[in-house]
This record gives sequence, C-alpha cells and structure tokens, in this order.
Amino acid sequence: MGGSTLLLSQNPANNESEYEAAYKKRIQKPYLNQVYIPADMAEAFAEFNRLIDQDSKKKFKSVPEDIAARKLHFSFGRWMTVNWSFYEGSRFSHYLKQVGVTHPDDMARFVIISYHRYLNKKPLGIKEQVVFYQEKRKAELEARRAEGTIIHTETRQLQPKGSGN
Repeated sequence: MGGSTLLLSQNPANNESEYEAAYKKRIQKPYLNQVYIPADMAEAFAEFNRLIDQDSKKKFKSVPEDIAARKLHFSFGRWMTVNWSFYEGSRFSHYLKQVGVTHPDDMARFVIISYHRYLNKKPLGIKEQVVFYQEKRKAELEARRAEGTIIHTETRQLQPKGSGN
C-alpha cells in the first residue's frame, strides 16, 4: 500500500455546525489530501486492483477471509481508514454509512472481506455483513450500558409557571 502522509485539517471544526458543513464538503470530493476517494465498492475494488501487485493479491486470495481481515486490519485496514478518511468523512465512508456500516473499524473489515470475496468470485453478501456489524455494535452498546455505573442521581421539582425561577 505504500507510505502516505496523514494531513490533519488546518482548521478543525469548533462546533457541530462547523463539523457538519465540513463533512458535507468532504463527502463530495473525489480527492482528499491528494488521495483518490472511491465513490462505491466497484471503484474501491478498481483502486485496489490498481494499487496492489499480483503476488500480494494472490496471497490475500489464498487465506481464509476471516484470517485475512484480522491480519490486515492494522495494515491494509488502517491504510483505508486514514487515506479514505473513514473518521473525518469522505464520499466512500458516506457511501458505506448509507449501506449501513457506520463505524470506521467495521468499514475497513467490511471492505477487506468484500474485496476478498470479490477476488475469489464469491457473493459479497452485503446485507448479511451489514446485519452482522449492526448487531455487533448494538450488543457492544448494550454491554457498556449494562456494565455502566451511575455516578450521581438527583431528583428535581418543577417550579410552577410564573414563579420567576
């Protein structure tokens, strides 16, 4: 995947409305930080085919998809997350969110597995993958809530209207 430089925004958003405005601009751009951003899975696969040499593709294809996804998460997956701006937003991350994959780590794994299936001429199983990631995130949220500790509780009484407080 070659080395790349992570360029941070010169003017980070100061509030939610600034973030939203910047996000809306980012998801329209075909290039961010001089890196081509695919619009969809077909363009992502075409970009991988352009960037990845035949020997690497052959090795990737030969490994079971779950092992490939696990082993490549912090290399190939990290490359995608950084260069295709999964956290900050890009047209590809926006596409993935519309498909139903919303967390950047899940996006990377989803794309790795989908590309593996594509190379092996297997059905991508988009719907099944999306359901898997959505259920995984829901279970993690429920587990965090169940393990959470209430720090403070208080009861307040409503003041009658016109009481001045």
